[in-house]
Amino acid sequence: MSVQIKTIDLEPKRQTFGHVARRLGGDKPATRYQEGTLDVQATANFHYKPLWEPEYWHYDTRKTAVVMEDWYKPLDPRQYYYATYNIARANMNQAVERNFAFVEERGLLETIGEATRAKLLTGFLPIRHLHWGSNMNMAEITQRGYGTAVTAPCIFSAGDHLGMAQIVSRIGLELDGQTGAALDAAKTAWMEDPAWQGVRRLIEDTFVERDWFQLYVAQTLGVNAVLLDMVYRHCDAAWGPSALTVAMLTEFMADWRAEDGKWSDAVVKTVAAESAENKALVSTWAKHWIDRAEEAGKPLSTALTGSPAAATTAADAARTRARALGLDL
Repeated sequence: MSVQIKTIDLEPKRQTFGHVARRLGGDKPATRYQEGTLDVQATANFHYKPLWEPEYWHYDTRKTAVVMEDWYKPLDPRQYYYATYNIARANMNQAVERNFAFVEERGLLETIGEATRAKLLTGFLPIRHLHWGSNMNMAEITQRGYGTAVTAPCIFSAGDHLGMAQIVSRIGLELDGQTGAALDAAKTAWMEDPAWQGVRRLIEDTFVERDWFQLYVAQTLGVNAVLLDMVYRHCDAAWGPSALTVAMLTEFMADWRAEDGKWSDAVVKTVAAESAENKALVSTWAKHWIDRAEEAGKPLSTALTGSPAAATTAADAARTRARALGLDL
């Protein structure tokens, strides 16, 4: 008795969803990123305008002064959708856990001097509140923005900031023996320490910015490129012999900044290149928020390093970055 196994090739009737096929041209196979991003946002059949903002529809291109023919042009070069984003962050979080385990097993935070400990409590831990404010901003852009190509990565970024705030909080708990006293001291410093008041005022001013793309520029080229880079990249000397330990525990922030910057730069570059009017607007916003971030960061830089140079260095790097994206500063 012989058994014959036959294979049958089944041709799918269609390669992807209709709305994706119409955008790509023809019924071509699409990536998961394309299927989870292109033309996903609702655009019609809303029952009524929001009562809290009756001049706009729920998703409305008029909520920013910049104009795009197609808000699906600024695609994410990382091609993140829900699955790939979570896989990437899970891998990065494994490194976080390994680094914390390494530091805890060797008691590295227990050996730091009192002066360095005090500086970490008031000069580093309050950044958790800046991350929380950044989380709020990215969530606001998600709900006011237009086009899934932009808004989906924004909510991913909002989650990233919340995660980074938790990492900083965890460092504080390691410093105080899991009592929470360090986090209380950090909140007091955020609210009262003169070194942090410029930063706090800046992030609170962003909370009331209604143009969502100006808020995007303020967050990515102001807060991220100046203030976060200043603390995580240009103030290492402030932690003395413990600088390597702090760098290990904040490795996630360094990796995230490099990756997130590729996406945020691509969005700003694409929007600014759309028209001369867009370029002028985005350039004005970038200059304003980079300048403000530099001034806000100088007192903190001085408190940490004895000089405002770290804030200026970070701001100059942000200006160079902005010019590389085609902006006029």
